[in-house]
Amino acid sequence: MKIYRNLDEITAPFANAQVTIGNFDGVHLGHKVLFEKVVEQAHQEQGTSVAVTFDPHPLKVLSPNGIRLISTTAQKVEQIKRAGIEALVIIPFTREVASTPAEVFVDTILRQKIGLKGLVIGYDYALGKGRQGDIAFLRKLGEEKGFSVEVIEPHYVDNDLVSSTRIRELVTAGRMRDVYKLLGRFYQIRGIVQPGQRRGRKLGFPTANLCLSEEDLCPKSGVYVTQVLYDGKQYGGVANIGYNPTFGVNELVAETHIFDFNADVYGKPLKINLLRYLRTEMAFESAEALVHQISKDVAVAHKVLAQAREKKLIAYQV
Repeated sequence: MKIYRNLDEITAPFANAQVTIGNFDGVHLGHKVLFEKVVEQAHQEQGTSVAVTFDPHPLKVLSPNGIRLISTTAQKVEQIKRAGIEALVIIPFTREVASTPAEVFVDTILRQKIGLKGLVIGYDYALGKGRQGDIAFLRKLGEEKGFSVEVIEPHYVDNDLVSSTRIRELVTAGRMRDVYKLLGRFYQIRGIVQPGQRRGRKLGFPTANLCLSEEDLCPKSGVYVTQVLYDGKQYGGVANIGYNPTFGVNELVAETHIFDFNADVYGKPLKINLLRYLRTEMAFESAEALVHQISKDVAVAHKVLAQAREKKLIAYQV
């Protein structure tokens, strides 16, 4: 997949471009239906499958406190590439872009720059200033300008609407099995391992610590079964996400004990998939009580991981 991070990088329109456009936060199963349709149309029309998105997310510019994102841009790029899209155009989003009238956006960017011949959009998508480029507008414009418009209907899993909003609700509630159903993969947190107080090591359960920002989408505080990805290998683990009340920590941290692992990972990038929420974060009367509970958590985690392996749920995650 070729990635264009600025419109100036596109030197000529794509051949018979079949395009989908959206924010694609999380790249969930509903988004994947869009990508599948674009790839299918590109094959049928002997054209190019193109996804257009924005960075930062428009609401991060227009309403900075109004959204917490499921995925980083890097994660979004990885998942769109997995979907088989040939070209990804990432438009730097500014207030100037937000003020562009819908018809101007379609003409100057989608048609002239990208070479739009077929457009695939979600049932609730709208573009341009004031979201004036809704489905009815785009269909009418398509008839006038000579491009097709395909609208993908809402996608449901077990009667649950697949949407970025719904996934955010489930993540903050700690409902990781339901998140998996709508994302098609485990919810993942990433970061650089930070030096800690080495309390876990003294207790016999060393941890790799990632600092989390409360401005980002944070899972419900508590203990999770995890799959840890480091240096091309997978490991099981348990993570406490929260403030570690037993020791009075005030910083939001994901402290992960990784099974059968002894590498020095300070300053190294780590990816942590959250498989299941085990229990709430709690304060213990003593270090001994904490160790006893962690031992129970580890035993349960091994069972959960074994079940996930049997179902082949953790075979491919990256």
